[in-house]
Amino acid sequence: MDRQRFLAVARGEEPADLLITGGRVVEVFTGEILELDVAVAGGRIAGLGSGREGMETLDAGGAFVVPGLIDPHVHLESSLVTPLEFARAVVPRGTTAVVCDPHELANVAGLDGIRWLLEASEGLPLTVYVNAPSCVPATHLATAGAELSAGDLAPLLAHPRVLGLAEVMNVPGTVLGDPGVWAKLEAFRGRPVDGHAPGLAGPWLDAYVASGPATDHECMTAGEAREKLRRGMRVFLRQGTAARNLVDLLPAVDAWTAPRCAFCTDDRHPHDLLDEGHMDHLVRLAVASGLKPELAIRLASLGAAEPYGLTQRGAVAPGRRADLVLTRSLEELRAEVVLSAGRVVGRDGRPAGAWLEPEADASAVRGRMRVDLESLDLGVPAAGEVRVIGIVPGQLLTEDRPAELPETSGRLLADPSRDIAKLAVIERHRGSGRVGLGFVQGLGFGSGAVAGTVAHDHHNLMVAGMDDRSMTTAARAVAEAGGGLAVAAGGRVAALLPLPIAGLISDRPLEEVRNGLDALTAAFHELGGSGDPFMMLSFLGLEVIPALKLTDRGLVDVERFEVVPLRVTP
Repeated sequence: MDRQRFLAVARGEEPADLLITGGRVVEVFTGEILELDVAVAGGRIAGLGSGREGMETLDAGGAFVVPGLIDPHVHLESSLVTPLEFARAVVPRGTTAVVCDPHELANVAGLDGIRWLLEASEGLPLTVYVNAPSCVPATHLATAGAELSAGDLAPLLAHPRVLGLAEVMNVPGTVLGDPGVWAKLEAFRGRPVDGHAPGLAGPWLDAYVASGPATDHECMTAGEAREKLRRGMRVFLRQGTAARNLVDLLPAVDAWTAPRCAFCTDDRHPHDLLDEGHMDHLVRLAVASGLKPELAIRLASLGAAEPYGLTQRGAVAPGRRADLVLTRSLEELRAEVVLSAGRVVGRDGRPAGAWLEPEADASAVRGRMRVDLESLDLGVPAAGEVRVIGIVPGQLLTEDRPAELPETSGRLLADPSRDIAKLAVIERHRGSGRVGLGFVQGLGFGSGAVAGTVAHDHHNLMVAGMDDRSMTTAARAVAEAGGGLAVAAGGRVAALLPLPIAGLISDRPLEEVRNGLDALTAAFHELGGSGDPFMMLSFLGLEVIPALKLTDRGLVDVERFEVVPLRVTP
């Protein structure tokens, strides 16, 4: 940027590159709405007020001018599409920056996954900031595709879009002083450190906060949010696809706490992105639930920028980047025009102007399926009463439900009459041949099988089914596609959505991915199922959420934090 010219524009002595006239600026610092022209030079806001000139003008026609929206915590991989496709979905709706945690990619492809994400998001109208994943792997109870130490992560800090350390999920390791966890905390000391501490309270919360994590997006009640706010944490009110807590947390937002709060999505799947939107949806939801529109916009802009020191974003003010949204209604917040660095990139909910596709070599994140299906054995020896993972409707929590299952030829079978399916986790990163076997109740289908490589956080190949043939068919379809999601019946593949980038991301447009998901759901319904089984399937192997989960290493009792036998012993 030409400093002297910028200052001349700011002083009103030279015409702006772009002058936005006739707009009502939402001041997120004061809560005021003021009729002001906005002068832009070199991609930044040079000044506000009347009497200015511009080489180009944009007549807002009485629309509100609000800061570009910012998502302070999101996993881009959950959208199942590339950063470009994600940007094409969210930028025209008003989101101009995100802070992402690429720990899904990192758990599959390590530093190669993080570097690919940075390359694949370079130069987009959506600025993609990254926090380095702190938990790769999540625990020792599952096999991931990489292990990242403090020494591995520290060099990432040289990248201009890497801000700090992503959600520190290992609460015991943090509080009890685990050397590996603390090496990462020390390596990122002085940088933003995100927390992840659902339900944490009392002395352990004190120790956790004193260790460095400064934000939390896992609060489920207003009381929990207030306790963390009292400890000095910033609280992100989350409304994603998997977890929806925003409305429940709104009572914690008041005049004192609002400056310490922000909205975030955590994850947003294709249907929600296309049907509801992104951060604009969170603003509408908060306003409909009683929050003042000006405050809701602050929580979706300035409140998201400040925790990460993004002092040039989040407000319509001199020196700030000209990421702006023009909208006719603060309550409805439907973006009419979106600007990124002073350039129009969205109109009426659609991309506008030239969007350059980043040059990113995806070879290092493809071909991540090392599975020998020829020697796959899904048989479970008869064992009397066994532990069954019980799905709790609407929750990621599960229960330990002992049950006796039918058997044949000395092997246990699934029991469709009680909605109990066989569950397998096939290690796919290192070619170990390791398979964890168990049973799950509550997926809600009567025949066939479903399989997928989206399996938090290890992302091994997970298969659930009512018979071994269908399970093998589904697993083979996914493996041969280089990763993805599948539904099978007997020897027939009923539906398949390939996810060839790390087994997590499609290389197709968002609308095609949505259609693929619809086809999977329709095929699942033909098996007697209802709803979408893949969301729940993807969390059945997450060995940090109680009470019972399955990984490639076996059945995990999360509360005991150890692998336990499938058979119930007296």
